[in-house]
Amino acid sequence: MTMLNEQGQIQIHTENIFPIIKKAVYSGHEVFLRELVSNGVDAISKRRMAAMASDCSEGEDGAIKIHADRKAKTLTISDNGIGMTADEVKRYINQVAFSSAEDFLKKYKQENDAIIGHFGLGFYSSFMVAERVELLTKSAKPDSEAVCWSCDGSPNFTLTNADRTEAGTDVILHLMEEELEYIEPARIRNLINTYCDFMAVPVKLEGEIINKTVAPWRKNAQELTDRDYTDLYNYLYPFQGDPLLWIHLNTDYPYNLQGILFFPKQTSQANWEKGSIKLYCNQVFVSDSIKELVPRYLLPLRGIIDSTDIPLNVSRSALQTDRRVRSIGSFVARKVSDRLCNIKKDNPKAYAEAWEFLEPFVKIGAMEDEKFANQISESILFGTTAAVKDGDNQDPIGANGKAFTTLEGYKSRLLNDNNNRILYSTDDVSQAGALSLWASQGAEILKLETVIDTQFISWLEHRYTDLKFQRVDAELDESLKENESELAYQNGKTDSESLRTLIKDALNNDKVTVQVQSLKADAAPPTMILLPEQMRRINDMGALMEQRLPGLPDHHVLLVNRRHPLVEGLLKLQTGNVIVDSSGTSPTQSLSRDLARHLYDMARLSVGGLKPNELAVFQGRSIELMATLLQRGL
Repeated sequence: MTMLNEQGQIQIHTENIFPIIKKAVYSGHEVFLRELVSNGVDAISKRRMAAMASDCSEGEDGAIKIHADRKAKTLTISDNGIGMTADEVKRYINQVAFSSAEDFLKKYKQENDAIIGHFGLGFYSSFMVAERVELLTKSAKPDSEAVCWSCDGSPNFTLTNADRTEAGTDVILHLMEEELEYIEPARIRNLINTYCDFMAVPVKLEGEIINKTVAPWRKNAQELTDRDYTDLYNYLYPFQGDPLLWIHLNTDYPYNLQGILFFPKQTSQANWEKGSIKLYCNQVFVSDSIKELVPRYLLPLRGIIDSTDIPLNVSRSALQTDRRVRSIGSFVARKVSDRLCNIKKDNPKAYAEAWEFLEPFVKIGAMEDEKFANQISESILFGTTAAVKDGDNQDPIGANGKAFTTLEGYKSRLLNDNNNRILYSTDDVSQAGALSLWASQGAEILKLETVIDTQFISWLEHRYTDLKFQRVDAELDESLKENESELAYQNGKTDSESLRTLIKDALNNDKVTVQVQSLKADAAPPTMILLPEQMRRINDMGALMEQRLPGLPDHHVLLVNRRHPLVEGLLKLQTGNVIVDSSGTSPTQSLSRDLARHLYDMARLSVGGLKPNELAVFQGRSIELMATLLQRGL
């Protein structure tokens, strides 16, 4: 037996200066447990590989054991892995950041994901919570002797012989007074569940296995049932219900990556800045913020991405963006688009039923990523007023009591004389009059009702330069109007001209353009507000820049439907006998103006164009108008 009683100084390589002793590279002290457990798993993996090469004894099934001693204020993390000889301790512990994993992999030529991390640096995270660390280890190689390494966090250490009969390593942390929380079983369980839950090696706390040991994303998709996927989702995101759908990722070229991504149903709670996807490195939790890895439009997805090829910083707490990261992001986006396109192709009804939740991801993704747009373009759905046909695979697709179509499906049903105009609505209530008018003439209208559709319409027009998108209340074409000839009276005016003059005088507002038309539809309202497309878009953009809701632009069109009974009655009232009172004012003329103003206010009210203070005025004026009409009737 070789007697050891050495003292010396730890060698910190000047080319790798890490402020890791006591004050660390790590963002939080708690990750020390992740690093030590990872090292133990590494040691078990190394022993398994070395045993296969007959270089060491095989030993029992690998396990990590954690023991907390309240009285001694120590926390011990033990493994039955390959252990170390005295020379290996000197090489891999005393030379900080010198990677034993790299040397080991060179010898046994294994894949990188066989070893989780680098022992040296991770081991020294212990000094964030411990005032002194002891390393009791015995190599599994034949004729090895146990040794004990001890250090108080300074560059000084001791290395002596030790009494240990079984191969493996104990890391004994003598905790600082302010770090005694890590001696509590509940705290230990929480950290293992957070960082080490899916490690392939069981982690035991006082004899009880406290991690799952099985990572479903490491299995083949054919091995998993729907219940397996939903169980994983509910475990990762409790109280969130079941996922909408999921995507299983598995590739080993040009990088190694596995994972499962879920589309959630609660898009209103989506995190578009940080994200909810958990990043793992060889089944070790690294971070829940992966905005550098996946495109922004996929951040609200949930699930796990696990890869040993993702470049992390030295503490594993953040990604280092490089070409591989961008490539992985593109791969993930392509897998998402492939999955969605396959669902759309194989089960259009199920896809349409899920569209409400998929829509934000798809539309934002298409606008931000041209490759994604090219992949997903034929799977972008729009609500439509078209009737659903028989058959699940027919366009329009019926789902959730609504009808959905694609842009190509809509274009295929356009009439030849309007084959480049896309009619759309954004609000069934405020645009009800225009909607019913177009629908009465058999026009199909797309429903673009989400908050992102203003930008999405502009993107569509930029992508499809031959198409013109027109909101239903922008203007009316000749197909909706009656071509009637009108006779002029002795004053040289037609009924339409008389109405226009009356309403213009009543409004006394040069910013409102008054048009008088005979509309075909019986259900057409007496008056409508029309907003020319470009003018409305400029108004909406200004509201967006000023961070306010878009209101009714000052410049707009008031369309008066001459065929409506209310308008016909107004015209008769205007052209009736006029009796001028002593004040020189005609009561009939005054009532006509009040009715004209009321018709305009009703049109504004239907599009949300009345401000709060104007609503009160409108209510008071309505009461007065009804009183006047009742008095005349009596």
